[in-house]
Amino acid sequence: MRISKVGGVIAAANKNVAKPLLQVGTISVIRRIVITYQQAGIFPIVIITGEDDDEIKRQLATYGVIFVRNMEENPELLTSVKLGLEYLDEKCDRIMFTPVNVPMFTPTTLLAMMEHEEDIVIASYQGHGGHPVLISQKVLPSILRYRDGDGLRGAIRASGASRAWVDVDDKGVILNVHNSEDLQKQLKTHNAAILHPVLHMRMEMEAPFLNERLKLLLFLLSNHYSIRSGCVCTGLAYSKAWEMINQLEQNLGYQIVERQRGGKGGGGTSLTPEGERFLLAYQEFEETIHQIAQKEFRKRFISTKIIR
Repeated sequence: MRISKVGGVIAAANKNVAKPLLQVGTISVIRRIVITYQQAGIFPIVIITGEDDDEIKRQLATYGVIFVRNMEENPELLTSVKLGLEYLDEKCDRIMFTPVNVPMFTPTTLLAMMEHEEDIVIASYQGHGGHPVLISQKVLPSILRYRDGDGLRGAIRASGASRAWVDVDDKGVILNVHNSEDLQKQLKTHNAAILHPVLHMRMEMEAPFLNERLKLLLFLLSNHYSIRSGCVCTGLAYSKAWEMINQLEQNLGYQIVERQRGGKGGGGTSLTPEGERFLLAYQEFEETIHQIAQKEFRKRFISTKIIR
């Protein structure tokens, strides 16, 4: 089920190379990237974690992201890339990818990349290619089949896809966590770039019955995930998930989830046709509100220089 124009993947599995919990300013680099992605309207966001992911889940529990664990020991980056791309296959028109050790690019850079229509769009600074990389849905089969040893770069080259390097005035696309001095120099610029209004969308009658985490769970169910596996990916308790689904259906007055009890992993639960229509309408509603909020915020605070 296609539900989004641009989804996101963040590779944070190899702790020997990446440092997802490294603090830059007052927040970790993984939170910094998620905030940047969300400000650009990217949904859903998939984080590829390693074995020790409890702290990452704790920090991002309220951010509405999906956690997928890479079970390999010290995995190659391409392995995590493939896990994320495979997870979002057929769900988004394009996928924005970055390793977690490149945390300082800005939302403006992401938006500039999205304006290009090539199969592969790569951010660059003063002629030096960096991250993120924006990948079209139609290139995914070729990248997922790639087995040679030259990583994502080799997979992109072997795909024969059209490519564009977008040169941006954003040094963050080439800065990584292994140069802490440069990260600190970029901190003020990046903090100014991620200044944004925060909207927490939900539906309610006498009480709230739809929030970001339930929406994410419904998204997973739309792609035939079981309730149990969806709960693992979203960090929801199984009993709480059913409670939220039941309350949603009670308030809407019709069935959202097709219940298929039993079976491995708790059954092959999926959305009803009415549930799919509801989820698509809500996602489009959220995208519209996000765009209006960003436009009005820039108009009233940034353009007027009330906030500098």
